[in-house]
Amino acid sequence: MYLVEQLFAQHAFALNLVLRAGGHGMRRRIYAPEAQRPGICLAGRLDHYTGERILVLGSSELNYIASLENPLKKSRLRGLLKPTTPAIIIARDLPLPPELKELCEEHGIPLFSTAMQAMELVSRLTYYLYEALSKTLTIHATLMEIFGFGMLIRGNSSVGKSEAALSLIERGHRLIADDVVRLRRREGEFLEGSGPEITRHMMEIRGMGILDIAQLYGPVHVRPHKRVDLIVHLEEWNARHFYDRIGLDEKMCTIYGRLIPYYTIPVKPSLDIALLVETIARMHRIRFRGQHLPQQTQDKLVKEMTDKIESAEVSLS
Repeated sequence: MYLVEQLFAQHAFALNLVLRAGGHGMRRRIYAPEAQRPGICLAGRLDHYTGERILVLGSSELNYIASLENPLKKSRLRGLLKPTTPAIIIARDLPLPPELKELCEEHGIPLFSTAMQAMELVSRLTYYLYEALSKTLTIHATLMEIFGFGMLIRGNSSVGKSEAALSLIERGHRLIADDVVRLRRREGEFLEGSGPEITRHMMEIRGMGILDIAQLYGPVHVRPHKRVDLIVHLEEWNARHFYDRIGLDEKMCTIYGRLIPYYTIPVKPSLDIALLVETIARMHRIRFRGQHLPQQTQDKLVKEMTDKIESAEVSLS
């Protein structure tokens, strides 16, 4: 649940917000991740108006309101104020209509003003609201940036995720989050991962305790968030388990409705996990360019066998 008082606390400075009325309604809930300008709703067209969005009033809306007769003016403004209306913001520090200020105090709807232009305000406010209201999924994993790709390293506890991540940091790659990763859908197109604020850029290594990667290796080795491009699952080596040795079939994992390439690495003492994880990132970079080495190798083998069969058939004829 996201409240008006949270929006004000987090973004009042960036949005240049000043509270003008309705301060006792600051705990109103924000339902929708968009702000809107009322448009034809001011003309009484409220058929599909739900009042769940923050309203932004610019010069055109205020000029229209000023042109109305007093009884009609208050009636139109009252029609905009629903029990679900989170707040109203007046753009460009324009004068507040006294009737609107009175209604906001009466209904406990926060009324703000800002020096920003209305269009810029709607755009920036909508971005902040999507940031706050988008659903998150918390998983046990480590998220790294390797050769520009976001790699989610998963596996059971004590399998060696953090140790592999530390080796990757030594090789110059960057840490986003360790142990706890929060995943969020961005514009419905991709997943972005980050860590909790309190443990951001921290790692727990058994026998050593909590490490601050930004202090130990420098801020260049960390970043706050990253798109998730690949998933690597570390599991203990099982001699009875069949592991892919060719790589023709690219496995995919579904998280939040998004398909993400998925690899499994069997862990045993003789393996350099960091090197294998780096190699997966390099392979993905090659595939990203449209090249598929296992498929190309198979095509060459098939062509060579076909050529030999055709040559044999010609010699027999």
